[in-house]
Amino acid sequence: MLIAGTVPQEDLPLIKGTVRREGDVLKVNDYALPCTQGTSAMVSAALTTTSYLGLEPPRVLLVGDIGKGKGSRELYQYLIDRITDLSPRVLALHYCLPIVRLMQKFYSSVEKCKKKPLLIADAGSMYAAKAAGVASGFDIFTPDLSEISFLADPEAVHPAYISHHLFSNDSKRIPELIKKAYSNKAAAKVLLVKGAVDYIAKSGEIIETVEEPNIPELECIGGTGDTITGIVTALAYAELELEDAAIISAKANRVAGQMSKATPATKVGEVIDYLPSVFKENICQWSGVCIR
Repeated sequence: MLIAGTVPQEDLPLIKGTVRREGDVLKVNDYALPCTQGTSAMVSAALTTTSYLGLEPPRVLLVGDIGKGKGSRELYQYLIDRITDLSPRVLALHYCLPIVRLMQKFYSSVEKCKKKPLLIADAGSMYAAKAAGVASGFDIFTPDLSEISFLADPEAVHPAYISHHLFSNDSKRIPELIKKAYSNKAAAKVLLVKGAVDYIAKSGEIIETVEEPNIPELECIGGTGDTITGIVTALAYAELELEDAAIISAKANRVAGQMSKATPATKVGEVIDYLPSVFKENICQWSGVCIR
């Protein structure tokens, strides 16, 4: 498994290696990263899940970028040049600037792999995949409400430029937006739409919704959408069916919020720390994967 993305640290060079957690920080080689929102939260959730399942920890490819684009370009180029040698079985892309030309080159490089990796995208990499016209080649997208509106808008190249009638939608329109995204070829094979109700869709059809337990406090905690993407990446690496991985991820995130007694002041790392307890109590029932 390889997770690639940027973190909001301007001076962080491109780092690569196996990730580990030490207390409240993630360590990659000699670099320490806070377990906060964004790519770091995604990596932390993936690491916690693989640890519980007894799998190898994620390899990561991370670089600093505060919106200027230098780090994002370096990340894209590294993957373009080396993806065939890296040949990960699962590749998850997260925060990076949506640079269309580089996403197209990256996807062309992926298609040259002896075995195409399972591709997962969230945030900026998902925007880039849609704008580059390669979204349907991805296996899982994990958009939120505004992002599924973006995927549904055939003209938008970034969520900031969604048509007004789409941007002003409410959550009741999510099924309609999912259908539009698929009809526009702007959706991955599986969509996990995150929100007050989580929608899981496959090939244009909604196959499951998850709305319990209802923990509205999670909406106030930065990174709790990123944790879902990390969990689904790890479960896909564990070779669960993609739709099952998406459903379990949505459930696990909610139950972790419930177990942690989340409040708006809760840090995302505190929620992640409850994932092993969530899996111990539920994953056998949810998935049939029973670990003694």
